[in-house]
Amino acid sequence: MSIDPSAIIAPTARVHADATVGPECAIGEYCVIEQDVIVGRGCRLEPYVYVKRWTTLGDGNEIGAGTVLGTDPFDKRFTGERSYLRIGHRNIIREHYTISRGTQPESETVIGDGNYIMGSGHVAHNSVVGNECVIASCALVAGHVTIEDRAFLSGGVVVHQFSRIGALAMVGGNVRVNQDALPYCLHGDFNITPKGLNLVGLRRAGFHHETIASLKQAYRLLFNSNLKLREALSRIENEIPNDATLHLVEFIRASKRGIPRPRRTGAAEDSG
Repeated sequence: MSIDPSAIIAPTARVHADATVGPECAIGEYCVIEQDVIVGRGCRLEPYVYVKRWTTLGDGNEIGAGTVLGTDPFDKRFTGERSYLRIGHRNIIREHYTISRGTQPESETVIGDGNYIMGSGHVAHNSVVGNECVIASCALVAGHVTIEDRAFLSGGVVVHQFSRIGALAMVGGNVRVNQDALPYCLHGDFNITPKGLNLVGLRRAGFHHETIASLKQAYRLLFNSNLKLREALSRIENEIPNDATLHLVEFIRASKRGIPRPRRTGAAEDSG
């Protein structure tokens, strides 16, 4: 067992001899930490947290009561081989949450840095969550999902396997994400539908006025111009190239599940 002398371990907690607990950690009552687990500096685990084998936590994570990290995948193909859950730094994961490790041998589920993940939800096997995302209560993220940086999933969102959520996308409550949620956009309805740009999120993220204006123009070219998708993407590249618009183009071109479209012409590009 490698427990730093500065760590505080509750008397009812059980830490395996082959686990590592870093400096200044606080491990609450009735926590269980299995073998081959690494808990980084300054992590705080509330009571009844269960950290399963082959899970790594970086520094400064706060884990709410009743959460289980590194669960076996909810996947009938899983046969028990070693796979991983890797969690970065400064994440807050609230009560009664579950995150699975990968399905295939040596594969992994990855949570980045600075995310705020609310209670009573699940991130499934082989998914990748970026940095500074918000995942609200009761959202369910299926396997092989990618969530880019600073995305926001509202309560009750369900994300289909292999879907992608773009950077700074905001998905409204109870939306079914069965296609790729566009970067920088708001999404609503039961079946995911773009509703315009996430202007509040863009401004809070420090996007300049000129960049936001170019994204508005890109949105109009995509959805309000009668152009074919290929033509709209080409015009965005050639007429308004910057980091944000080019990321939007790249995201759409890489889509395998397809992108959602507004239900009627003239959807408001200034929402937010």
